[in-house]
Amino acid sequence: MTEIQQTTGGPARVADPRWTGAPCAALTVRADGTVLEINDAALVLVPTLRTGEPLDRVAPWLHSAHVAAGPAGFADVVDGRAIEATPTSHDDGSVTWWLVDVTDVRSVRDELRIEQARATFLSEASAALLGSLNLQRCMEVTAGLAVDVLADAAVVLSPAGRRQYRVVSAVAGGGPVQSATTRLDPDEVPGLAEALQGFPPVPSRWIDPAAAPAWLVPSGIGAAGSIVITPLPGHGIPAGALVLLRRAGSGPFSEGEETTAREFAARSGLAMSAARMFAQQASVTETLMRDLLPPRLEQIAGVEFAGGYRPAEDGDRVGGDFYDVHPCAPTADGAARTLAVLGDVCGKGLEAAVLTGKIRSTLHALLPMADDHGRLLDLLNDALLSEDHTRFVTMVLASVTRDGADVRLRLTAAGHPPPLIVRADGRVEEADTRGTLVGVLPAVAATTHETRLAPGETCLLYTDGITEARGGPMGHDQFGEQRLQRVAGECAGLPAEALVERIQMVAAEWVGRNAHDDMALLAVTAPRGRHLSAVGGHGRGRYTA
Repeated sequence: MTEIQQTTGGPARVADPRWTGAPCAALTVRADGTVLEINDAALVLVPTLRTGEPLDRVAPWLHSAHVAAGPAGFADVVDGRAIEATPTSHDDGSVTWWLVDVTDVRSVRDELRIEQARATFLSEASAALLGSLNLQRCMEVTAGLAVDVLADAAVVLSPAGRRQYRVVSAVAGGGPVQSATTRLDPDEVPGLAEALQGFPPVPSRWIDPAAAPAWLVPSGIGAAGSIVITPLPGHGIPAGALVLLRRAGSGPFSEGEETTAREFAARSGLAMSAARMFAQQASVTETLMRDLLPPRLEQIAGVEFAGGYRPAEDGDRVGGDFYDVHPCAPTADGAARTLAVLGDVCGKGLEAAVLTGKIRSTLHALLPMADDHGRLLDLLNDALLSEDHTRFVTMVLASVTRDGADVRLRLTAAGHPPPLIVRADGRVEEADTRGTLVGVLPAVAATTHETRLAPGETCLLYTDGITEARGGPMGHDQFGEQRLQRVAGECAGLPAEALVERIQMVAAEWVGRNAHDDMALLAVTAPRGRHLSAVGGHGRGRYTA
């Protein structure tokens, strides 16, 4: 290297212009640690550098690396600037250190790392929140995720009625999430009432933690040092509000953290809103479904009744098949009477179930004329013809009266397979009744069959979903009426419920995994027993089992 006039201390040297004007900062240090050369860029980057001075005096941050004389570079922060130093060793033992200001690069890397962590958190939060359609569970997940990443404590509030709120709170490292429903005044906290109404969040610097009411600060974090309140937006209406708290001394929330909190709240609010909507719809569905489900049957007026129903789709609870048993006014001699109905609406699924509900309601209104099957069917037919639909129904009416130990039956089939009579000795008879569909022609033409059941005998009403079910060894054979009669005959003498369960089991085994129509059964059995006159002849239990 060429000697020049020294700058400060050390011998004079002449510098190569290509060295002094190089855009990359560099300095050369002798083996003993004395700064030998410095270019202009190095002086701009580290103004304390001087030639001829010991490195540990002018750049102590570089001295330890120089003494180690390792081949790898290192990085340090000097006067607020991040500098990376890379060494190049020379034959005379000196080392040239190349210095690069990486402050801006580090800032970009840090921002990128923060953004990646933020995106990962929001993605994982979305997955966790969408994993449940239960409002309570969504609130607990929201509080738990918030204390894992965003705050020392979190409180999630959701309206639960008139001035009633669900409150779920969590504390970082503080055990399980706490939940309660309580009355509170949101106006006690600046910005909370507005957040619950869906207004933009209030910046944390506007909220005085010392003024926060006791119910807002979960036990376990001590005094609150900073509070963020943000709304939980929902579908159309706000889902609630999210409150994030930090302990005193933990420092305030940064602008970026508040932005992340708002985005997290947006995802949480949508999940909570979806859960609330699902709960409301489930409640409405359950209320409406309650009247569509087949009734629970038992012994009525000394006669055993049992029903069984299997919808066409495993996920459905109702369909187009139905049965009902209605107690009616007693006969002139005081004998109790019951009207049993089994029907099959054209179609399946929810649409058929809705029409089924209308038919059942209409039949209930027509109970005063239950003895006149023809008149009842005509009125039901008129009601269906007046509706704006093209569906029809087939059905069987059975008027049931206890007569001593026997049971009298009047059976009328309208477009429906005739009932089967299972005698005590195993014989199976087909009731002699036929009729036209209900809801198609101006009038219903049907014949009525009368018979008696001795103790232990059963009248079986069924829908064609049983007989037309395809399955068997090859998977395409119909269950058929003959097979149904054979299975029913094998159940002679069994109680009504046992007979229905047996037929359902055999039919299910026959169908296997094949598609099938709705299946419904209704059994009317004369119980084996004798009349207990001391009971008075009315109500359950007046006959022995």
